[in-house]
Amino acid sequence: MTALQHDRPDGETAAPPSPEPPARPGGRPDRAVIRDSLGVGLTVGVSGVAFGIAGTAAHLTVWQTCALSLFVFTGASQFALIGSLAAGAAPLAAIVGALFLGVRNSFYGLRLGERLQLPRWTRPFAAQVVIDETAAVALVQPDRRSARLGFTVTGVTLYLVWNATTLAGAVGAGALGDPSRYGLDVAGPAVFLALLAPRLREGGEERAVGLLGAVLALAAVPLLPTGVPVLVALAAVPAVALLRPARRRGRSEETTEESGR
Repeated sequence: MTALQHDRPDGETAAPPSPEPPARPGGRPDRAVIRDSLGVGLTVGVSGVAFGIAGTAAHLTVWQTCALSLFVFTGASQFALIGSLAAGAAPLAAIVGALFLGVRNSFYGLRLGERLQLPRWTRPFAAQVVIDETAAVALVQPDRRSARLGFTVTGVTLYLVWNATTLAGAVGAGALGDPSRYGLDVAGPAVFLALLAPRLREGGEERAVGLLGAVLALAAVPLLPTGVPVLVALAAVPAVALLRPARRRGRSEETTEESGR
């Protein structure tokens, strides 16, 4: 009898406890990856309630609101679209603004393609869930297996929960009548701002783009038709990109002068 076994009162020998499966060299245990991914998917997914309410406030039907979550599924871009429509923007201007906001997902896809190296037949399905949260979870993993697992669990969980809560929010708001009577019409803009807030806290270029974009949009509001100011705000991205080399050259010259003293 080994040291891991012991006699029970009935004379039978108890089996040793099953050890926790070891993590792969340089990787994380699957259980830890799944736990973190589920947490992100469930936490962010409940925001779909606010989108369902906002869609009703923008005078979309329940099925139109749900279709946006099913086929677009870009979070902030969805809120930008219905926010512009609710403000009276032309549909084309609202769609163009949402598309520009969703372009960032293409850059996530470039990073994730190299990181995940998914089989070719799975890529169209994976593309549907390439968003901020799935990219964040996948890119922080230490190895490809963990990255794939985190991406998949986060994407599937968030997609299912977001769509379920979108339906719940749209049906619930529709049953209440006019959402503005209860102040629910501000749910969409409030959540949209909440999604942008972490970017402003990151500092550096992200904060500069956010603040400059806000200034440009506010300046354009009294001058341009509804829905167009958000497109003007996009000019903040190239503006900050152009200023960045100038700042770096200035710092380099300062460093050179100090080293020469």
